[in-house]
Amino acid sequence: MLKCLERIVLPLVLMIVFSGCFNNGDIVKEIQIGLHNNNELKIQIDVKTTSEAEVYAMYWADSLGSGKSYMSTVSKAGLTHSLVLGNISPATKYSFRVITQQQGHKKETKVYHFQSHALPLWLQDQFKYTLAKEELLPAEFKKGFMLINKREAPGLAYIVDYKGRLRWYHMVDGTGFKVVHFTKDTSIIAILGKSDEPTSYGSEILEINLLGDTLLHLKKGKGDFKQTIHHEIRKNSRNEIVTICVAEKIMDLRSRGGGIADTVKGDGILVMDRNGKKIWQWSVFDVMNPLDDPNVVKNRSDWMHANSLNYDRDSNFMMSFYNNGQIWKIDANNGKLLWKLGKGGDIRMPAECNFTQSHAVHINPYGSLMLFDNGVEKKQSEVFALKMDETHKAATVDLHIKLPAEIYNDRMGSAYMINDSTVLCCCSKRHITVLANKRGVLLWTLDTLIPPYRVEFLPESVVKPYIAH
Repeated sequence: MLKCLERIVLPLVLMIVFSGCFNNGDIVKEIQIGLHNNNELKIQIDVKTTSEAEVYAMYWADSLGSGKSYMSTVSKAGLTHSLVLGNISPATKYSFRVITQQQGHKKETKVYHFQSHALPLWLQDQFKYTLAKEELLPAEFKKGFMLINKREAPGLAYIVDYKGRLRWYHMVDGTGFKVVHFTKDTSIIAILGKSDEPTSYGSEILEINLLGDTLLHLKKGKGDFKQTIHHEIRKNSRNEIVTICVAEKIMDLRSRGGGIADTVKGDGILVMDRNGKKIWQWSVFDVMNPLDDPNVVKNRSDWMHANSLNYDRDSNFMMSFYNNGQIWKIDANNGKLLWKLGKGGDIRMPAECNFTQSHAVHINPYGSLMLFDNGVEKKQSEVFALKMDETHKAATVDLHIKLPAEIYNDRMGSAYMINDSTVLCCCSKRHITVLANKRGVLLWTLDTLIPPYRVEFLPESVVKPYIAH
């Protein structure tokens, strides 16, 4: 036990205990400091008080001074209190003081000190950025962060800044983070899968907050969660889980050159509550006959290959498919197919909007349907944003960016607006994420050791106070 430590800066090698030398009249009896959830970028301070109190800590990097301080989580009452400090940089000296409040009266301890660990080797040098000119980067991009995932076990979800600095991470043993998504509830929801499961497929659902605490962990087999899930995981306005699942149908495919009882694997939508109870389910077989597809025998093991699912502004589903080059809109109540956009669809499009393998379909901040097109037929990846006129079943191009041919990305990927003139594009197979302007000029590039499925942009406002500049 270490007592009365005032100016000594201690590395967090072991749990450190401060006790027995607090301000006269202070109710703090003991302070312990260590790692939260064994994470190098989260510090936990455990405090014991002699009477009931609200407790929190203020902390700051010594190099910035107390004028740039952050607040820990708050323990509302009790005699034992666990406070978590986020926004920690590696190998950095910090100072903190503990604050107690009782019936409006606030007391502060003296200042204590610690030094965070350097990142372990397996977390170092994961990301490397390059840019053309710093002044060309939008201010909101420089202030924001990016969510990236590692799909192989052990799985990792990372949040990095534009300089490639790791600002947050969470690791899971034995599985990979196949798909991750940042929710409106300041949490990360993910599909977990083992290495022998296909690229974006998994059998577990994990939701964690930015403290790294588990909010939800569902495994295949619990309740109505029977299917393998893949490519997308979201929450709806009722806090229910929405995902793409595998749907199978045994069919007589002899008329297409197949067998009498072939299994056709398609895709579905599964909505569950947080206990794994099925709320709503739909499949492509509800609206389409595989026998109408001349290529069904060739593709029967992965007939449509749905790869993204999102909500339109009217809360109906939008679902993109890689194999047929289409985006569908599906009624979220009755499952009716409302329209098909893309090759062979029923929405009229300009000739320039000839996308073929869409990914990461969503409604962007400007109200347009946005997608990343792998561009396999052209060998050039592109970004499209379309204004949809559902009344007249027509679409017009709001944004079209041709990415440089040298970063052509034939599988996976995403594109999200940063502001009205720049787009963050993930080129998964190239192991890079780029910031492009409307002319397709690359302003910034992030090289990653791992091939991310997508890269989501997180404005600083949605992750404060857990992560901030």
